[in-house]
Amino acid sequence: MNMGRRWIMTLGLVFGLALMPLSALAEGETPATNATTLTVQTHTSSEAVTQLGVLKGDGQGVTDAYLGKTTTRLQAAILMLRLIGKEQEALDYMGTDTFADAADAGKASQPVLAYLKNNPTYGWGGTGTGNFEPNAAITAQQIYKVMLESLNYRSGTDFAFKDTIVFATEQGIYRAAGASPFTNRDLSTVLAETLQATPKGGMHALLHELVGKNIVTADNGKLLEGLRIDVRQTADGASYLTDGKGMALYLFTKDMADLSSCQGTCLTNWPVAYSDQLIVPDGLDAKDFGAFVRTDGGKQLTYQGWPLYYFNKDAKAGDVNGEGANDVWFLVKHPFYTIGLGTDAKIANYLVDSSGRSLYYFDKDPIGKSVCEGNCLANWPVFHADSIVVPKGLKTEDFGEITRSDGIKQTTFKGYPLYYVAQDTKRGDLKGQAVGDIWFAVNPSTFAGTTAGKDTPAPVVTEKAVVEMKENSFTPTVLTVKAETTIEFINRDDMKHNAVAVDGSFKTELLEKGQSATIKLDTPGTYEYFCEPHKSFMKGTIIVQ
Repeated sequence: MNMGRRWIMTLGLVFGLALMPLSALAEGETPATNATTLTVQTHTSSEAVTQLGVLKGDGQGVTDAYLGKTTTRLQAAILMLRLIGKEQEALDYMGTDTFADAADAGKASQPVLAYLKNNPTYGWGGTGTGNFEPNAAITAQQIYKVMLESLNYRSGTDFAFKDTIVFATEQGIYRAAGASPFTNRDLSTVLAETLQATPKGGMHALLHELVGKNIVTADNGKLLEGLRIDVRQTADGASYLTDGKGMALYLFTKDMADLSSCQGTCLTNWPVAYSDQLIVPDGLDAKDFGAFVRTDGGKQLTYQGWPLYYFNKDAKAGDVNGEGANDVWFLVKHPFYTIGLGTDAKIANYLVDSSGRSLYYFDKDPIGKSVCEGNCLANWPVFHADSIVVPKGLKTEDFGEITRSDGIKQTTFKGYPLYYVAQDTKRGDLKGQAVGDIWFAVNPSTFAGTTAGKDTPAPVVTEKAVVEMKENSFTPTVLTVKAETTIEFINRDDMKHNAVAVDGSFKTELLEKGQSATIKLDTPGTYEYFCEPHKSFMKGTIIVQ
């Protein structure tokens, strides 16, 4: 999760206990409900291929540092030999006819190069100049050619080299096709999908063949038998989770308090996703996945506490027909939502954090400011998100940030600060709703500001206004001016900032520390704007009267 929670003061034991379910959620466990949790064995691609012994790393093993290195031609060649059961034969090779630059490979690997030189059918004929270039970086196209040949497909016969990626995709191996530069982390992805693919003319996956040749043990061979989780992109570039066949995964906002709220016809339209074993890409945290037993006895996967579903009107990979359905069904985005929606029978949709904990507004807060301080904060801790990722139907520009008088940052909705309540101890709790008739859950469709915000409008500037760019925020966040007022933006930070209107009506240059730029708005209206380098969290509003 890309969430930044800041609790303003040290709370007592009771409040600490109240927050314990949140720490569990942060570790990817299913939240406490009446459901029985299940154990799901989850591995990343790099963990699986390492345990299989297919990816062996360097002298330190398969470390993060190793995974971050660029994959070389020699690595790719050795891996191909490993996958076809010829690695040891190559290491033991005694021939001396080899490539001119074989010494660059290191003494232990030199027999491999001689073996490849004398076995051209494996497709490693060198660079055409008598060299092999063992330490040169390999491209995604080249590594997929190697993997296809490991699956008994031949370049020039089964596919043309220029069509490698297209042909590989047809065989179900494509997940690192866009990687550049190509790293060992990408290599682990390619290895995992290649081991799950069926060789040309074969009846079983390549992994099963390796088990049959005793290259991989039968027990380890089970590591890649689970459901694959992938990340795919929508037409507008948003990333979301799918299964290994590319079918979209969804969450249901009515599952907020009862994980089994989808019943009967609902399940016909939205079948559950489940497997007791998962393979996830390295960009996802395996601990975010879990499972539970539904009240109907079925089993269902969860992601960050949210039950996962398919949509029966998604007919093929890439279909996302369920996105935003009835304002309660949403794709499981990656990165995951930092602000999401829950659904309650009385309140309808309301804002929650990524783990499903309810968010509230304080009716005494004016726009752009929090008046909840001291003891108030012990009961109503501030909510802060480092970045804004929201479901379809919510606008990222409606969310902003203020720097409180105590220096703590707080996320806002339409200019008004957002809070938790200490009494909410699990997802679905709404114990802060209507407390004192001044604290309320936030229904984004109906929220129009607080009573204090309406009673005390922001002062109107008539001649010149100054907006400071400091601590990665615009101050003031909301500015009200008369038409034709000169507005000066001044950067107080060490990093560069600018101001860009969402509707394109103005854009300043990137300002160094101490530099300023001025604009003048003639047309009344509300102008949302942001800093281009820090768009996800540095936003402001200018109201022109």
